[in-house]
Amino acid sequence: MALQLGDTVPNFTQSSSEGDLDFYAWMGDSWAVLFSHPADYTPVCTTELGEVSKLKPEFEKRNTKVIALSVDDAGSHQGWISDINETQNTTVNYPILADADKKVSDLYGMIHPNANAKVTVRTVFVIDPNKKLRLTITYPPSTGRNFLEILRVLDSLQLTDNYSVATPVNWQSGEDVVVSPAIPTAEAKEKFPKGVTEIKPYLRMTPQPNL
Repeated sequence: MALQLGDTVPNFTQSSSEGDLDFYAWMGDSWAVLFSHPADYTPVCTTELGEVSKLKPEFEKRNTKVIALSVDDAGSHQGWISDINETQNTTVNYPILADADKKVSDLYGMIHPNANAKVTVRTVFVIDPNKKLRLTITYPPSTGRNFLEILRVLDSLQLTDNYSVATPVNWQSGEDVVVSPAIPTAEAKEKFPKGVTEIKPYLRMTPQPNL
């Protein structure tokens, strides 16, 4: 059964570029972004891994750990990391799972036989501190991932978990948000003292409440 949003993700122990790793213990009370790669020494993924290492401070601001996965072994990962550091002008500063036996790939449904039965598809999993799956995005091999979008989604998830709001199209942190339709307008005006703009009875906007 494929993992679906709201499911508790399975735990696993697997080797990595930083030694054996128990996923739940590694996560602790943080959010996590797990993203998979077809194999080591692939060009698009090389650029992605470099970008994530540069963005790691942004993920840390959001109490989020990042972890990659490739189906090659840890020794191969070390050579690839050297290439990433050299070509992307960075230092890979997070673990890359060495899923040579495809244990994690199978557990998380990363093998799509009709695409390629031998390698993982390029999926992003966003997991909250309760180990619940909150987002999946699956990309084709030819399209590099947009990790600024992953940061935007984290901002939205963490905001909407704590306030009765949703984020509208193309929303960026700092912009107005949507008041939950379940809250009557009169109550919303009390709940959101920065103001409520009623565009339609079902479409009310308010400044981001946690700023």
